[in-house]
Amino acid sequence: MEPLLRITTVPIKYELMITKARLEYSNSKTEMVSSRQKGGFEMESRPIKVRIDTFDARNSVCPTTMESVRRSAQEGKSAAQEATATYAEEGAMLLDPNISNPLDIINQQRAQVPTGDFGLTFLPTTGPEIEWSNPDLTMQYQMDKLNFDFRVANGDFEFIPGDVSISITQMPDVQIEYTGGPMYVPPSAADFFNHSPVDVLA
Repeated sequence: MEPLLRITTVPIKYELMITKARLEYSNSKTEMVSSRQKGGFEMESRPIKVRIDTFDARNSVCPTTMESVRRSAQEGKSAAQEATATYAEEGAMLLDPNISNPLDIINQQRAQVPTGDFGLTFLPTTGPEIEWSNPDLTMQYQMDKLNFDFRVANGDFEFIPGDVSISITQMPDVQIEYTGGPMYVPPSAADFFNHSPVDVLA
């Protein structure tokens, strides 16, 4: 009698991938960076400057109010000093017993025609004050500048470790197959199903 069950075992299947460790070297490139600094030309000119001060010259011809007051005060002061000196001299003459007739001498001195400088002057009495500064010319020229920067980079070493990977392509399995015929309950029904045709209703 043949066995009624057929048992089939399906083994597991897998793929094993191994990656070896390696050392990689990458060589970087040398770079050159250039920059340009522009120059320029600068020129600065200072022309001659003339300063003319005509204050004193104008005051000698047509003085200002303040200058007129100052001059009048100075002339009044000088006149007072001269009159004081004259009166002192005349008083001394009157008190001097050696002078026989002092009043006649005083009258003669007062009636005497003045001599000497009569105040004839040329106007203006002073000229203007002139000052000047020398001219100046400054030039500055700067050439363009080129800057070069070389960037030399060293090579880099990179270690890549190894790797082991497992890929399962087929899972393990157990297949059980029944190879016998049908079993009827009760067993006497087997003859009926094996020999009697089955009516099919249309």
